[in-house]
Amino acid sequence: MEVTGRLRQARAALLVSFLCQGVAFALLVTRIPAVQSRYGVSDALLPVFLAAVPVLAGVGSIASEHVVRRTSARAVLRAVQPLVCLSLVGVGAGDTVWQLALSLAAFGLMVGALDASMNMLGVGLQNRYGRSIMLGFHAAFSLGGIVGASLAWAGAHWHLSLYTLFGGSAAVLVPVVLAASTRYAGPAELAGAEPEAAAREAAAREAAEAAGRTLPWRPLLPLCFAMAAAYIADATVSNWSAKYLQDTLHSSEELATVPYNAYMVTMLLGRALGDAGVQRWGAVAVVRAGAVLSALGFAVAAAAPGPWTGILGFTLLGVGLCAIVPQVFAAGGRRFPDASDAAVARLNLFNYVGFLIGSPLVGAVGDAGSYRAALAVPLVLVLTVLLVSRAFAPQTRPEAAAVVPTETR
Repeated sequence: MEVTGRLRQARAALLVSFLCQGVAFALLVTRIPAVQSRYGVSDALLPVFLAAVPVLAGVGSIASEHVVRRTSARAVLRAVQPLVCLSLVGVGAGDTVWQLALSLAAFGLMVGALDASMNMLGVGLQNRYGRSIMLGFHAAFSLGGIVGASLAWAGAHWHLSLYTLFGGSAAVLVPVVLAASTRYAGPAELAGAEPEAAAREAAAREAAEAAGRTLPWRPLLPLCFAMAAAYIADATVSNWSAKYLQDTLHSSEELATVPYNAYMVTMLLGRALGDAGVQRWGAVAVVRAGAVLSALGFAVAAAAPGPWTGILGFTLLGVGLCAIVPQVFAAGGRRFPDASDAAVARLNLFNYVGFLIGSPLVGAVGDAGSYRAALAVPLVLVLTVLLVSRAFAPQTRPEAAAVVPTETR
């Protein structure tokens, strides 16, 4: 399949979008303690705010499925990404709890639609390229996360106000994403149609809308499980690795910050190189290897006699988990080529399901017993991904990709 210059431009623009989203998201999550302090949010109320964001993001993800049917993933992404940046500014600009609630609600809704529409375009571009490129997009997100976390550290180090940090970052991010949005791929490019073939494009859009209305959940469930398991594992690292190292492995406060950074770096490297691995060995083999490596990482961390062995375990996790989420989206797009946008929106919902379940579940087990035992929970879940790994295989039968009628759901 020919890859045109226009498709390369669209791919580069989407890489920019993923990177900017990584920056914005990391800026918020790494400055939660400062947000809590600014607004005087109690420790009892903070979990409510933190849980509301992924819940609303799930709503935004599902809503985007319906909006995309009437417009396009490009149109949704163009609209919501600047709004995510502006809602971040709102978090830094307010001074009362109700203002924080409104800003976080807007952030949650918009980020759900943003995550879904970005991955819709990524799946569409991968289909046009005819080879694996999804991990590259998620590598850009990981790189953005590292940049955002570094900016947050700089803001804390230089005692910048949240408004200055978030507002200054948005002043750079918004023009960048607006410029990138002019090169996103539209329905014509993703369908391989010539610009003048308006009638054929309209017919394809009507077919996609009909497919979206009748998309069954059952074939997506193995992929939904894999997505949730991956994000439960990710939430374990992001929320508990520092506490585990400091409280259980008796590291210093400074050393306790290393596991998450090591995890993010190996996640980035794995995603940067992962598309070549998928091309060579196939998605099923890569996902299976990732699940085994992830389980090994949790096992090493849980059995660690000291901090550096624990860090090694969390480092392995970055390599293991890096491919699972991008391949979930790619597999959903392959399974339902005529309704890939709807499939991506539904799979993206389980990103937030995993995030909501992961941290409280591991924390509850840790509080009830020990955090070594708590690491067994995500270990078992990521290992169970092996049982559903066949769902990542390319569809070999024409009827496998067909959308079944509504009444057979």
